Amino acid sequence: MVLLYVVAFAGAAVIAVLLWRAMNSDRAEIPRGTSAPRPSSPPRRPRPTGPDDDPDFLRSLDEDLRKGGGEGDDPPPAPER
Repeated sequence: MVLLYVVAFAGAAVIAVLLWRAMNSDRAEIPRGTSAPRPSSPPRRPRPTGPDDDPDFLRSLDEDLRKGGGEGDDPPPAPER
């Protein structure tokens, strides 16, 4: 009875090895020491930037300040009573 289990285990091992070799046959063409070429990752989209990171926005603020068009130069008017 034990011999039956040993033969069944050996047969399953042989079948597993044969299936493993058949599934990995495409790797046999790749020389050892190199890996299979991997598909490239999709290109990354540029992240949205806030206005404080936008050089054009900062340049326009600087130009406005130099022209004297900047807000906040004068104190707010006193509320009427």
